[in-house]
Amino acid sequence: MTYAIQELVIRNVAPVDTGEITDLVAAAMSDGPVARWLQPDPAIRHRQSTDYFAIFTEHAVRHGEVYATAEGDTGRLTGVALWFPFTAVIPPPVDYERRLKEIAGDAFDRACQLDAALEAEHPLEPHHYLAFLAVRPDLQGRGLGSALLDRHHARLDAAGLPAYLEANDPRNRDLYLRHGYRVRSVIELPDGPPLWSMWRSPMT
Repeated sequence: MTYAIQELVIRNVAPVDTGEITDLVAAAMSDGPVARWLQPDPAIRHRQSTDYFAIFTEHAVRHGEVYATAEGDTGRLTGVALWFPFTAVIPPPVDYERRLKEIAGDAFDRACQLDAALEAEHPLEPHHYLAFLAVRPDLQGRGLGSALLDRHHARLDAAGLPAYLEANDPRNRDLYLRHGYRVRSVIELPDGPPLWSMWRSPMT
């Protein structure tokens, strides 16, 4: 089976079906260390995860840039990268607090702690922010994440722009290190896993 990079730079386009993107992000992220910290109960976590990640997918479609890898013969998505160009002011997700409270339930306080911890470390200088890099679980380790990174990094390097992200486990952190990122700080969550804030200067 062959795989092809499909660019989905979608901005203020309606109607846009974000369901497949959201489902892929949820499948890749819902059992990660931060997700388990947010909601330890796996049944509740899996029930809530699609609605939770839909908030950010919809926001990326409106205000960011979405890339995807897809199966060359079927077009089914295999990986996605959600970027936000913090070279101008980007508003928060629509009705964010209300939606988060309804979705998170008893995990709402932890979700707010996560948001506050990430916000405290987020750089102020112009950059592009990788909010999520997600690969279908059965296809991880085959270079799809690297292909998505390389695609956007080429644009950033040409424009002389840096990139920023948070890695949520050592494997992801090491992937980003191989792509030119460096660790800026370690974000500590209360009784939770570490996250690594990472910065990539443009390559010339």
